[in-house]
Amino acid sequence: MNTKSPMISLRVHPLLSVFIRVPKVCGCLLLAASTFANAEVAAKDAWVRGTVPAQKVTGAFMTLTSTEDAKIVGASSPVAKKTEIHASMMMSGVNHMHSVDSIALPAGKAVELKAGGHHVMLMELTKQVKVGDTVPITFTIEGKDGKRTQVEVKAEVRPLGAR
Repeated sequence: MNTKSPMISLRVHPLLSVFIRVPKVCGCLLLAASTFANAEVAAKDAWVRGTVPAQKVTGAFMTLTSTEDAKIVGASSPVAKKTEIHASMMMSGVNHMHSVDSIALPAGKAVELKAGGHHVMLMELTKQVKVGDTVPITFTIEGKDGKRTQVEVKAEVRPLGAR
């Protein structure tokens, strides 16, 4: 009886002419990445501040890490008619917030989107966001080659006073 797993071959990239032999396990698909692939962006601890019924704006916060140099150039969410990338800064003891065109995502470095710094503003909310809800946010990521991809993040809603 043969106890070895059957093997499959994956071609990594046509220019490399390299094959990898990997075990075929449980019908799962293995995805191989190469230097020719777009940056992959991972989100950690994504959350949105909950709102009260008449509130039309809130913020989204998380930590993003990219496998390659890239930048966030846009965001959208079905819970908001308008979504912007913002930066906050203290000037003369007053917090000033304004939209920015992009946020750099250096390869392998965690970039924190947080209150008092870069973050996502969800404006003209289409409904109240309540604790326990999940808010999808789609980021537009631009790689150093100028190619754009979409990355969807699911953010949990936390209480209004959460930090």
